[in-house]
Amino acid sequence: MPITLKDVPGISPHGGALEVRMAGQDTPIAELADKAKSYPTIAATERRVLSDLELMAVGAVSPNRGFMTEADYTSVVNEMHLANGLPWSLPITLPATDEEVANLKVGEPAAITFEGRVIAIIEVEDVYKFDANNEAEKTYRTTDDAHPGVAYLKSLPGNYVGGEVTVLENVFADEFSEYRKTPIELREEFDKRGWKTVVAFQTRNPIHRAHEYLTKVALEGVDGLLIHPLVGGTKGDDIPAETRMKCYEILMENYYPHDRVILSVFVAAMRYGGPREAIWHALLRKNYGVTHFIVGRDHAGVGDYYGSYDAQHLFDEFEDGELGIVPLKFEHSFFCNKCGQMGSDKTCPHGKEDRVFLSGTKVREMLRNGEEPPEEFSRHEVAQILIADAKANA
Repeated sequence: MPITLKDVPGISPHGGALEVRMAGQDTPIAELADKAKSYPTIAATERRVLSDLELMAVGAVSPNRGFMTEADYTSVVNEMHLANGLPWSLPITLPATDEEVANLKVGEPAAITFEGRVIAIIEVEDVYKFDANNEAEKTYRTTDDAHPGVAYLKSLPGNYVGGEVTVLENVFADEFSEYRKTPIELREEFDKRGWKTVVAFQTRNPIHRAHEYLTKVALEGVDGLLIHPLVGGTKGDDIPAETRMKCYEILMENYYPHDRVILSVFVAAMRYGGPREAIWHALLRKNYGVTHFIVGRDHAGVGDYYGSYDAQHLFDEFEDGELGIVPLKFEHSFFCNKCGQMGSDKTCPHGKEDRVFLSGTKVREMLRNGEEPPEEFSRHEVAQILIADAKANA
């Protein structure tokens, strides 16, 4: 059955232990799944739910042992803390239809299914209604349907089910399996390498020269760097994870020191929650054994819903040491033609006319036209991968 791990390499997990919710070896998974066929069911139809289950399975969302009860949900939405007072910035919820809820009983188990098969068991502790507009306003700072996180919330039935979970199957385990490292596996690798301090870089985009610059600046002050791209689901116009992974691999091969950098995938789904998601990303990386976390411009943002540095400001609202991970805050970086190198407003004295800025829209247009962005913006090898992808999907 699931286990609680307190004695783990590296820094203490959030809440003091890794809550690993994958079914253990004491009871065969097939036996659990067969027994669960008689339970009432809740269908997991959203990628976010499936990704959250995998995060639970490996202990990445510790101290959470399952989907939130109403007490934790309300506290997180309103106060950015769990009901026990521990910092937590985004709810982890299991939506259910009225028909599904009608068959549930508090105190009894239910089966979470995907495509007709049982992938997890939840011990039903709570069934409650939620207000999508209130959750959106508090967590995303908007109720605009154009925001992908808001659209997701408004698409859900009006019920959440809370309770501890036992995961029987990670649905996407075969995707990027070489890079799908659990918190325990990464902690053991950090320990093997003698890394006491590790900085993580979260990304859902290819790494361009500005990203490369800030990761290397961060690496100057710690023992190791974890490049941890999110692969658990993004919006439709984001560059596919398969393409991005090729870009990360080519950079790892040619431009990063192999003994000081690890590439591993982050299995979460994007919320596009801006500042709150930046906190969430940091706390989960703490569970992976990371001590420092890069927070750049418009972290986890989308559109114009958040200010460029709102995420950095939100870290300051927590008490010193409360999060248990050190945010490394970076301003927008660029290549300066006069300096002849990468820099930011903190290091470069020159004006905008000397700086290489390209919007994401402009870069996508260039790639679709088979044009390579300037070397000051993107490595040639990365640009070629992106051009090939743009042509294939034109």
